[in-house]
Amino acid sequence: MQLGAGAWPIAALRSGDRHGRLDPRSADPYGSHAVAALLADRGVTTRVVTTLDEATAAAGPDTTLLVAVPDLLTDDQQSRLHAAATASGGRTVLVAPDVPSLGRLAPGVTADPAPSFDTTLGPGCDLPAARRAGAAETGDGIRYSTTARDADSCYPSDGLPTLLRIPQSTKGGDTVVLGSPGILYNDRLDQQGNASLALQLLGSRAHLVWYLPSLSDASAPDTGRRSFFDLLPSGWLWGTLQLFVAAALAALWRARRLGPLVPEKLPVAIRASETVEGRARLYRKANARDRAATALRSTTRTRLAPLVGIPVTQAHAPEALLPALSAHLHGDGQSLHDLLFGPPPGDDAALVSLADRLDALEREVRRP
Repeated sequence: MQLGAGAWPIAALRSGDRHGRLDPRSADPYGSHAVAALLADRGVTTRVVTTLDEATAAAGPDTTLLVAVPDLLTDDQQSRLHAAATASGGRTVLVAPDVPSLGRLAPGVTADPAPSFDTTLGPGCDLPAARRAGAAETGDGIRYSTTARDADSCYPSDGLPTLLRIPQSTKGGDTVVLGSPGILYNDRLDQQGNASLALQLLGSRAHLVWYLPSLSDASAPDTGRRSFFDLLPSGWLWGTLQLFVAAALAALWRARRLGPLVPEKLPVAIRASETVEGRARLYRKANARDRAATALRSTTRTRLAPLVGIPVTQAHAPEALLPALSAHLHGDGQSLHDLLFGPPPGDDAALVSLADRLDALEREVRRP
C-alpha cells in the first residue's frame, strides 16, 4: 500500500506530457507512468514501441513484452507477434485480450462472455507474485478459461480466473493474460495490492517493452487506398441501390404536376405603407444602402419624367432626363446628375439626406 501511495506523485512530477490510456508516458489518471517510474527505481528499463516490427525485434529472454490493446492487432500481426514471443523465451503480458486476439496470442485460452463485476479479488492460486501481492483489482473485466494443465489460474470471479500465467514448453518463457488493466492505472496503483502485483508481473526481467498498437502501423493491411464502398459487402450496395430507386419512383408518383400559374386573391388587404416599411427593415438589416438608394432614385426618375415631358421609357437615361430637368428648373445639371444618378450613400445619414433631397426635387418640379 505504501509502495503504491508514492507512485502517483512520482508520475505527476516526472511527466508533464499528455498521452493516451495505458501509456507509460502519461501521468493522467488512466495512464501508466506511475508503474514505469516505480520499475525504473528498481532498475527495470521501459521502452515504448508502436509498431509490430519494433515489438518483435525487442523481444528476448531478458525482456517483458506488454501488449496494451491486443484486439487492435490484425490476424497476421497476432500470428507474427505470438511466434516472435514464443521464440524469445521472455514474458508476454496481454492486457484484457478478448475473442478477436486470444486464439492466436494465447492458444488454449477462451474468454467467458459474462464479465466479472467484482473489482477486488483474492489470489486464489499458488503463483508467488499473486500470493505476495494479496488482494488486487483484477476484476471488473474479462474472465478466462484455459485447457493448459500447468497454467496458474489466479484471482477467480465466480469460479473463473481473471489472471492467467501460461508457461511456455520451450525456452522458459511464459504468457500472462490479465483480464483488467486496472492495476496499471495511475489512479488505482495504490489500491489493495495493485502496485505489488504490477511490479512483479512487469519487473521479472531487466527490460520492459511496452507495445501500444497503432492503426498507422505499416505491418497492418493497407486500407488507405480503398474507398468506403469497397469496405461494404456487395449485398449492402445492392440493397442501398434498390432503396434509392424505390425512393425516386415514389417521388415521381407523389410529385405535384406543374402547370400554368393560377392567380389567387389575398385573404386580406395589406397597406402599401406596411410593405414599404417591411422592405426598408430588410434593407437596413442587410446594410443594403446601395439597393435602397437605387430604388429611391429609380422611383423618383419614373415620376419626374412625365412632369418634364420625357417618356417613361427614357426616364433612366441621363442624356434624356437631365437636360429636360435643367430647362424646367433652370438649375445646375451636374448637381442633378449627382442626385439622380450618383454613387450610393456611405452611411445611413447620407441615405436619409438623399431621400429628403429627392422629395424636395420632386416637390419643386411639381410646383406650378
